[in-house]
Amino acid sequence: MPSSFSWFKRSVPDVPVVPPSPEEAGTATLDEKSDVEQVGFTRLEMAADTYENSALISWRDFFDDPNLLCLIEEAMVGNQELRILNQDIQIAYNEVSARRGAILPFFTLGAGAGVDKPGLFTREGAVESQLDVKPGVAFPEPLPNFLVAANISWEIDIWRKLRNARDAATLRYLGTCDGQAYMVTRLVSEVAEKYYELMSLDNQMQILDKTIEIQEQSLELAKARKAAGRDTELAVQRFQAEVRKNQSEKLIILQQIVEVENRINFLVGRYPQPVMRSTSSFLDLNLQPLCAGLPAQILQNRPDVRQAEKELSAAGLDVKVARARFYPSLIVNAGVGYNAFNAKYLFSTPDSLIYNVAGDLVAPVINRSAIQADYLTANAQQLQCVYNYQQVILNAYTEIVNRLSKVENYQASIEIKKQQLAALEASVDSATKLFQNARAEYVEVLLAQRDMMEARMVLIETKQQQLAAAITAYQALGGGSF
Repeated sequence: MPSSFSWFKRSVPDVPVVPPSPEEAGTATLDEKSDVEQVGFTRLEMAADTYENSALISWRDFFDDPNLLCLIEEAMVGNQELRILNQDIQIAYNEVSARRGAILPFFTLGAGAGVDKPGLFTREGAVESQLDVKPGVAFPEPLPNFLVAANISWEIDIWRKLRNARDAATLRYLGTCDGQAYMVTRLVSEVAEKYYELMSLDNQMQILDKTIEIQEQSLELAKARKAAGRDTELAVQRFQAEVRKNQSEKLIILQQIVEVENRINFLVGRYPQPVMRSTSSFLDLNLQPLCAGLPAQILQNRPDVRQAEKELSAAGLDVKVARARFYPSLIVNAGVGYNAFNAKYLFSTPDSLIYNVAGDLVAPVINRSAIQADYLTANAQQLQCVYNYQQVILNAYTEIVNRLSKVENYQASIEIKKQQLAALEASVDSATKLFQNARAEYVEVLLAQRDMMEARMVLIETKQQQLAAAITAYQALGGGSF
């Protein structure tokens, strides 16, 4: 399978990856009017159109097996872990809505009613006994009270504390979406890997069936030679033991098939059942050629790198939010409504009209140590995000180099193993003919058959590993997320 691995290895050192410093990350703010839609971007916009990259190939085009495509589509709907992540996205979106709402004024509307009867020998009672609502009309006793009012409380975002908190929540929401995309790439990769592993086990079963058939023929030949006095019981028992050994191995592989099938069923979110798969020649299977593209594209196409980048930017905004808590907060409170002791006077304007406006400028003085602790925690968390960002990038490059190298080396190994198998098949044919003509011992036939079966099994396993390497390399490049 061709790839751009050699070119990629030469290109990696030429484009060093330098993550933003904590100070640079802290300056990554969003526009004042930014929201989820404005911050969002499409994956195709991030990749350079002038360079081919396997990450831009949809999994529907990368895989051409209809049974596998049906399994992946079913996993997109039924996978339980993916459903959990969908709820994480909803939670992150709700946090964005909450942070966006904190910037706006809080408006409340209410109504109330009650009665009040102060004692005559109290200040309130003594005053009311000397007052009249109108000339000759005293206050009723007890005194009712009716109120309809609206109140507004608004924290003026002088230091961008609220807007930075909103932008940080928005970045984390987008990072959660990238986290889901990364989960999708892993899900697609694992379903495909298990599917081809299942095909590999099917082929191993076929190889065992063919080997048992050949060994049973040799067993009958050994029995015939013993009956003719040309051989001993030892040859019969050795062939018999080899047949039983392979029959036992079939049961082991059958158990592996059951386990792999059930793993696929678990990934797609269904109960144990047979898995439909292709019966085409396994050794002739090939996937799409892999191309790594530019090193910078890898950082853009991998969802985990994008998520780590957004987490880093959000952590920088958290530092700004924590720093702003040291500064004074300006809160404006206002209210307007109607208040009267009788419902028929409630909406008399301006007699029953009430209103108030007040502004509070509050700065922390005594409890600054708690705010300072939060600020230091935000800085430490930002450094954690920087280190995590570096680790994710390092892991991304390591994964790609390892897996693209594995694809090439296993492909070359398969070609050599095919030549080995051809030689062993010829040796089995020659040994069998010599044994029939009493020109070779049974041990030579036995060993030749055993070596041929082992070579076939190893070839199938190597092919399965090569396909798995291609799938995981596709996932490492960022493919499968759309």
